[in-house]
Amino acid sequence: MNGGAPAPSGKRTSDRRSQSLRARAKLLGIATAVLAAGCGGAAGQHAAPSTSLSSLQVGPVAASDATLAASRIRHVVIIMQENRSFDSYFGTFPGAAGLPRKNGHFTVCVPDPRARRCETPFHDTSNKNTGGPHSAADSRNDVDGGKMDGFVAQAETSRPGCGGIVGGHQCRVRKPDVMGYHTAHELPNYWAYADNYVLQDHLFAPVASWSLPAHLFLISEWSAFCTDHLQAMSCRNALQKPALPVTPKRTARGPYAWTDLTYLLHAHRVTWRYYVQAGTEPDCRDDAADCPPVHQDAKTPGIWNPLPSFETVHDDGQFSNVSDVANYYRAARRGRLPAVAWITPSLANSEHPDSLLNDGQAWVTSLINAAMRGGEWRSTAIFLSWDDWGGFYDHVRPPTVDQNGFGLRVPGLLISPYARHGYIDHQIMSHDAYVKLIEDLFLGGERIDPATDGRPDARPDVRERAAAVGNLLTEFDFHQRPRPPLILPLHPRPPR
Repeated sequence: MNGGAPAPSGKRTSDRRSQSLRARAKLLGIATAVLAAGCGGAAGQHAAPSTSLSSLQVGPVAASDATLAASRIRHVVIIMQENRSFDSYFGTFPGAAGLPRKNGHFTVCVPDPRARRCETPFHDTSNKNTGGPHSAADSRNDVDGGKMDGFVAQAETSRPGCGGIVGGHQCRVRKPDVMGYHTAHELPNYWAYADNYVLQDHLFAPVASWSLPAHLFLISEWSAFCTDHLQAMSCRNALQKPALPVTPKRTARGPYAWTDLTYLLHAHRVTWRYYVQAGTEPDCRDDAADCPPVHQDAKTPGIWNPLPSFETVHDDGQFSNVSDVANYYRAARRGRLPAVAWITPSLANSEHPDSLLNDGQAWVTSLINAAMRGGEWRSTAIFLSWDDWGGFYDHVRPPTVDQNGFGLRVPGLLISPYARHGYIDHQIMSHDAYVKLIEDLFLGGERIDPATDGRPDARPDVRERAAAVGNLLTEFDFHQRPRPPLILPLHPRPPR
């Protein structure tokens, strides 16, 4: 359906507000350009097409559109699923920068050391996948200096002998499925959202590592290890092994002393909730290949629920803002969504191998339907993505913005009444753009910046300021009439 990275579609839009909408529009109207390292590289015996950085640049943002954005988007909902690469879910989506093809044949392949051949992508119709290992070392080996050729070897040589519920995805398997891709046949609702709203085809995980660092970046823009849980300046960068979340107590607080986004939201009196589905965690707490099931709920800190372990949440008395997902459905129904909401699944609905695809898709559809049926749909922007690549193949070399990332490319969707219809956003970006958008919408452009936020820490950079983070406002059209909800069935029939 596509033969490499197409030329980007032309029209783009805007950014946000401050003390007044006009002041915020001035902040947001600054032109943004993508300057990060290039995409592309070689995979196996065949070169993957490189993506021109100049073709992915983002133009200036009109101040009038920024003002509209600030007045119309009152709720940002971030749904984060688990462990999928862009090519594994949208590699054959028409018009997207998916799996390269020529004359109907894929032009990329990845060496299979065990079979002594080069594996090409294949249509995987299975409802359950195995994937591959996805530590920081695995990311380096999969990318292999831009060759993008380590995926099969990593899946074949990952730790054998696994049998647990959580870590089985990293076990040695007879035939790795990391080269498999899904289509609208397996993922009809996800493809329907892409058809009707915005698909991001150059969205990268913020960190070249596994789930816990990715989720720490999602809420704080850093992954670190602190030697003193009360001193933010004692924290040092930790790409692979940040401290594990623990339950804070009066005498023993959580291990995360650096600043997170909720600290700024609380200071600006911006409402937020972190909704958690009770069940089991979707990954091992220490990124091990195998582990016994670990209970998850809103009051249990974990790799997908790290906020209760942040010193700021403790000091601000915001524990109650980490809440069971049942309260999200209730808030949506009553028209009482917070300004900022994160939603995390349990293992069964996470799409984390070995969880079923259709269970995850049904869960996500139920969340989106709830927002669409609620009274605040007309002022809501929903972002759906997956935290890391899960060992699945992707042909695009990640840009390098700093010592932590970017990680490999992941699927991303914007769903909103103001989202452009059927738009594919080709600009390079990362999950950091979510934080940047929230700061621009609700905090007047204030960043999690140790020089200005009142809580100095030793983070290597202010990630939201990186040009390659992207500008999500290009995906909206605030001049269009708000589009009606697209209510989808939880268990759709595959298209014929």
